[in-house]
Amino acid sequence: MSSQSRLDRAYKNAKVIAFDDTSKFVLFSDCHRGDNSFADEFANNRNIYFHALKHYYNEGFTYCELGDGDELWENLNFDVVFRSHKNVYELLQLFYNGNRLAMIWGNHDMVYRNPKYVKKHLYAYLDRKTNKEVPLFPNITYHESIILKHQHTNQELFLLHGHQADYMNYNGWRINRFLVRVLWKPLQIIGISDPTSPAKNYKESIRVERRIKKWIADNKNLFTIIGHTHRPRFPEAGQLPLFNDGSCVHPRCITGIEIENGTITLIKWQISTTEDGVLKIIRVPLEGPQKLVDFNIK
Repeated sequence: MSSQSRLDRAYKNAKVIAFDDTSKFVLFSDCHRGDNSFADEFANNRNIYFHALKHYYNEGFTYCELGDGDELWENLNFDVVFRSHKNVYELLQLFYNGNRLAMIWGNHDMVYRNPKYVKKHLYAYLDRKTNKEVPLFPNITYHESIILKHQHTNQELFLLHGHQADYMNYNGWRINRFLVRVLWKPLQIIGISDPTSPAKNYKESIRVERRIKKWIADNKNLFTIIGHTHRPRFPEAGQLPLFNDGSCVHPRCITGIEIENGTITLIKWQISTTEDGVLKIIRVPLEGPQKLVDFNIK
């Protein structure tokens, strides 16, 4: 199956969520939550991420995660990841309990496309103090893709991870997982990057984006938001509408996308120093806000 066919299938099978100009969404991807070891890239930014997530919860946003939320190539199962970042999952649980959580699987957490795996690992967890099962995300469903459809304009925003345009990270993900788990995780600790990742392979990320751009052009310039390559992307109005929310494993910052009041904004959260030497986490708009309808080109 070609990348174009995989993208076609993802669009056809996407979960549709209705929204309007009063809706508020925040999109993050590529958190790669790990085991809190030296190989856990998320650990460097987890305080920034937690602070940002708490802000969005308090402000009434729905949280959409566009894949690779959990690092399940380097780690054997979800349990060790959950124990390492329990406070994060407890916050995500609040979103879920409020019907404000939408999850997409990527290549590093592709096991979540199996409902049996999700049921076994994510519905509940074992509380080691009481030795009893405690609900976490009961009956949660992970999706390959999501369509946000505006109730008044009928504009569609197509959300997916983006590895559908990357053969080895879609069809050959088990091979790449084996290489990462056995070979690259130990080498990552001493600073050697994983060459299977488009995020660390510029030429491969360009190829992935080129294939998705072709698909968008062949599908009436459908508004599309991806992750996967870790490269934030925010086109100008009138250009091909391919957006990328970046990642949560940038050095010293995380990037994401906000959809609010009928607009879209690319944002960054980072640690900043005040004039009196106090460290604080701040939100920095990088691009936008831009009206969604400005990208409704045919």
